[in-house]
Amino acid sequence: MDALVELSRIIINEASDQQVIVLKEVNGERSFPIVIGIVEIFAIDRRLKGIKPPRPMTHDLLDSVIKKLGAKIQKIVIDDLRQHTFFAKITLSVDGEQFEIDSRPSDAIALGVVSKTPIYVAEHVFEKLNR
Repeated sequence: MDALVELSRIIINEASDQQVIVLKEVNGERSFPIVIGIVEIFAIDRRLKGIKPPRPMTHDLLDSVIKKLGAKIQKIVIDDLRQHTFFAKITLSVDGEQFEIDSRPSDAIALGVVSKTPIYVAEHVFEKLNR
């Protein structure tokens, strides 16, 4: 079973290329950080603050393309953790059919924030984090 999570914290360090977001379980206490790039952190931070860029950013563009093609983003899932690297999938539906697209978690989360899509973490990822 996947656990619904939310962005709990965004830690921006402009002196570094590596930024941190913290995902926290909505109906629980578990949380963990993910290191992401500066472009993704600014896209997420601006969107959460209601700041819309004058021109579409990459995640806005992808959201628009998905919608124009008649698809809908169903969910984002952080679905694996291997060698200290997180993996994610974006689930799309179109014409009653579902497709899973591999993604970096940072891109998936930024797209999820843009499209107001729920973000989940696979239970086995939480288990790996607690080892």
